[in-house]
Amino acid sequence: MGTTYSVVVASLPPELTRDSLQSVIDAVLDESNRHLSTYDPAAELARFNASAGTDWVPVSQPLFAVLSIAQEVSAATDGAFDVTVGPLVQRWGFGGGSDTAAAPDPAEIDVLRESIGYAKLQLDPDGPSLRKTIGSLRVDVGAVAPGWAVDEIARRFEALGVEHYLVEIGGEVRGRGLSPANRPWRVAIEAPLAGERRPYALVDLDGMGVSTSGDYRDFRILDGRKVSHTIDSRTGAPVQHTLASVCVVHRSTAHADAYATALMVLGPEEGLALARRLGLAALFIERVGPDGDTREHSTPQFERLRRPLG
Repeated sequence: MGTTYSVVVASLPPELTRDSLQSVIDAVLDESNRHLSTYDPAAELARFNASAGTDWVPVSQPLFAVLSIAQEVSAATDGAFDVTVGPLVQRWGFGGGSDTAAAPDPAEIDVLRESIGYAKLQLDPDGPSLRKTIGSLRVDVGAVAPGWAVDEIARRFEALGVEHYLVEIGGEVRGRGLSPANRPWRVAIEAPLAGERRPYALVDLDGMGVSTSGDYRDFRILDGRKVSHTIDSRTGAPVQHTLASVCVVHRSTAHADAYATALMVLGPEEGLALARRLGLAALFIERVGPDGDTREHSTPQFERLRRPLG
């Protein structure tokens, strides 16, 4: 996944060792690489992308599970979350695309959008299997796979009797039980600042995952204006609203991962309305004015998990 991970276990059952837990972590990360990678041409997802066929293809349970979550969130957000948006992301100079490329013109965007759309990916749980309705479709699960891997490590830990842990992969975090300080795991949500790292809010996690999506680090300057890496597949262009970041807390870290991306696409008004309608625990931080001032919006579900800074 091109990132780092951190795992803390506060209380280890006597029959387990550090090495036995490391083997669980390694197994999940290996499965992620073998089934979900788009970097490794031998990986299952990379091979599915490389094929131009439109027949049903049997797939592994990890790949099917991740894509099932992705399609669920896509349907719930009317396509604001879309694992097929990669060609547009690259064309705008992100995700491996050229950071010196000029902005695509409307005609080019229209052509790219013909090969994009979550509804063009079909899933059959009886296989499990997948199919593309167009051969040019490409799938990238980078906005849900880290959350899935966090949840899978947590699931396997719990099956071994591990009750007090914190698992983090690429900023996606899940905690359960008590920290070494004998209190719930307390995680800081970062302030949306490009030049520094400092906490903006705190949440307690016990059997919950948290994910944050923002535009304050991954962006480029194009034709004199700041362009976000968050691309709305429904328009084919980077988002242009005032939302700086969104944090989502959910019992599924994979769902938190996907919903944070979707709400970042939707923006402060539409995203907040959807979060309230779905009962999501979400915090929205919006820019106001040119001097870096912000204001926030949150759902009641988020406020129940929030703790005071300090």
